[in-house]
Amino acid sequence: MSEPYRVCVVCTGNICRSPMGEFILRELFEEAGLGDRVVVDSAGTTSWEVGNPADPRTLAVLERNGHADFGGREHVARAFEHGWLAERDLVLAADRGHASTLRSYARTPEDAAKVRLFRSFDPAAGEDAEMPDPWYGGQDGFVTTLATMERAMPGLADAVRRLSGRDRAVRRRFLRHQPARGRLDGPAAAAGPRGGL
Repeated sequence: MSEPYRVCVVCTGNICRSPMGEFILRELFEEAGLGDRVVVDSAGTTSWEVGNPADPRTLAVLERNGHADFGGREHVARAFEHGWLAERDLVLAADRGHASTLRSYARTPEDAAKVRLFRSFDPAAGEDAEMPDPWYGGQDGFVTTLATMERAMPGLADAVRRLSGRDRAVRRRFLRHQPARGRLDGPAAAAGPRGGL
């Protein structure tokens, strides 16, 4: 069996958007039969919230929308460490600022290519579509953020399903052939290794 495919979701403080993404991705991959092949975690680009739990509004909107608890009650915010890029296969940034910060940590072009905007997996989203930050508003903002994430889920599931069964060397070669757009299934993918799982 190949190593687990490692996905990290990143926002600013790791209490709103990134834990929400982490929990619904865990649920998605479990339901898709990929729970034993994909490991999902999350982090922030700052240390502002390190040690804090997930925002209660994040947990409330997930519960109200029928999502199971995939780690929400135990979540402790942390900051993304520079060396983590080398250990992850895909890093999903909430916005362009996060993506830029994460790419600045890359020691190789392959590591930089792992950083994608979360919404780039939504075919209806714009080229540089960002994830709205709900922290400053009320509960409605969290509802909007969840809906935005859910629209990217089918594209993410498809991409990870294809890549999670491959060894790391193949994954890196595949990512090197991807367009700047976040999808891992764009036209350039034809140049990389394919095949179903």
